[in-house]
Amino acid sequence: MLYILLSVCCSISVAILLKIARRYEINIQQSINWNYLAALSLCYLTFSPDFKILNNSVPWKFYFPLSILLPVIFLFLAESVKNIGIVKTEIAQRLSLFIPILASYFIFGENISLFKFFGLTIGFMAIFLTLNRKSESTNENNSWIYPLFVLFGFGIIDVLFKQIALYSEIPFTTSLFIIFCGAFCIASLITLYYLIFNKRNLTWQSFLFGIVLGIFNFGNILFYLKAHKALANNPSTVFAAMNFGVISIGTLIGVTVFNEKITRINYLGIACAVMAVIIITISQLYAY
Repeated sequence: MLYILLSVCCSISVAILLKIARRYEINIQQSINWNYLAALSLCYLTFSPDFKILNNSVPWKFYFPLSILLPVIFLFLAESVKNIGIVKTEIAQRLSLFIPILASYFIFGENISLFKFFGLTIGFMAIFLTLNRKSESTNENNSWIYPLFVLFGFGIIDVLFKQIALYSEIPFTTSLFIIFCGAFCIASLITLYYLIFNKRNLTWQSFLFGIVLGIFNFGNILFYLKAHKALANNPSTVFAAMNFGVISIGTLIGVTVFNEKITRINYLGIACAVMAVIIITISQLYAY
């Protein structure tokens, strides 16, 4: 359980860093760029990816979209934390689990049990209730767009990562390094665009902040993989504990530390989110 706790802490730390970045005039886009430099460096040092096994069968059809989606959705994640806070953003990210479940039914032809369908229904209710926000400000009324992009984006990313995990010819850790390299290249192109056309300058603050961000981002992945390895016979335990931990600790920190405003309807949405994750986790457990 130590690995799960460390993974949860790293995940929450990423959200906290994104939350406080604006206070110190950190350029988030540049930080996300350097975040992938740190992540791929740590991936190389930790996993020692084997490039000799790469051949013509490399699944570029999964690598390319992941390389693009990772930095782009990270930007939406940062905007979501900025606009609606840690609590709702983390829940939107955790509820992205519905996307791979729906994909397994509509794309891969798997059956969805009545129990799992019930969990999905509660999950969609949770999305509506959690993101519900009354405001007279037009900008705030449109803020729900960011967590929806986070939800669908991370859901698609999860589907693509599952495809890579099933690809037995290349180790997952080697694929992860290649994807981080691609994400760094895409993020660098975005940075270059802003440097040329928006006349922005590179800053040391954003570089250092990005390195710290990358350490926690990679730590989240590393400890999550280690948790699955340590509890190989209980994948649902890892999945459930990770989601419960992020939702509960994220809510606690968002409300107490950052004074995020949560309405009664939002709390009902949080409760529905937890219930949906429990139901889907149980349905996955009995599916094996």
